[in-house]
Amino acid sequence: MDPSPPPHPSTPAQRAAWIDARLAALYPATPVPLDHTSPYTLLVAVLLSAQCTDKRVNLQTPGLFARADTPEKMVSLSVAEINAHVRPCGLAPRKAEAIRRLSELLLENHGGAVPQTFAELEALPGVGHKTASVVMAQAFGVPAFPVDTHIHRLAQRWKLTPLGTNVERTERDLKRLFPETHWNALHLRIIFYGREHCTARGCEGTVCPLCRELFPARRRAVRIQKA
Repeated sequence: MDPSPPPHPSTPAQRAAWIDARLAALYPATPVPLDHTSPYTLLVAVLLSAQCTDKRVNLQTPGLFARADTPEKMVSLSVAEINAHVRPCGLAPRKAEAIRRLSELLLENHGGAVPQTFAELEALPGVGHKTASVVMAQAFGVPAFPVDTHIHRLAQRWKLTPLGTNVERTERDLKRLFPETHWNALHLRIIFYGREHCTARGCEGTVCPLCRELFPARRRAVRIQKA
């Protein structure tokens, strides 16, 4: 049974607990959206997903990984060859250059393995904090809360972080509100929900099931404005 919505007005902590339980009921399974076979192929796929959809990345990576699914194989390709596979993902050839260079650095500094610390990951070309967080969470099971556009939007809609805040503040607020043991599954659940129900233009905080249940006053106000 779905949990009853928190009393109104509710605190961020009350909303967070209810959202956590509601999303766990909606999405008991949390498959990783990006197709991969190893921490290395996940790292490459996440890098490619910057300003690109997971669906598009999953269409392009099979061809690339058929030729190079390890750092050793990747450095045998030229930037132009890598770029030919990843061009539809956008920001090419910058991504191709980053993939080849980070593969070289993995071989030079990490024995060809993907490092398992945030600092070492973020030192690699093309790897920012969000990419490192995804790899740490999804490849190694380390608690992390990568904030993508869906999570950033919904955290503000659900009043878990202030409107107009930056992603760094959103990440801090979400980590404070939700149990650390839930972070890895929860960040995926929020993404799934944002894609399926609480879209940028399709909900606007008043249409999807969670927004309707959390903020009935907001919905009434919109109806009055339209009347």
